[in-house]
Amino acid sequence: MGWIKKDKDRFGGLCIKGLIQALGVGGYCGLVGVIFWRGNAWFGKMDMYWGPVFFLMLFVVSAMISALIVFYYPYRLFFENKKSEAIRLVLSTAGWLVGLVVIGLVLMAVL
Repeated sequence: MGWIKKDKDRFGGLCIKGLIQALGVGGYCGLVGVIFWRGNAWFGKMDMYWGPVFFLMLFVVSAMISALIVFYYPYRLFFENKKSEAIRLVLSTAGWLVGLVVIGLVLMAVL
């Protein structure tokens, strides 16, 4: 019976880590969303070449930061030969992200 509790604790820990990672990505996306929402008020209208360049740079940096949030810890687990835990953590994070998107869409529809 001890192995069942140990396995549940490990999976529960991975679920919580997946939730934390998903909230981290959601929070980061929220911050970038605020920049898009309030960008014209803060920086003025961009009619120059640099507007699209900065947008693309922000896009690339956002992809890197999101990848670090989601994949750094599973990467470490994978190379510690905990491959099944790494896969479960990535799937848990993806599941939580889908859940956050659905909750956000429902809230937008209701409000």
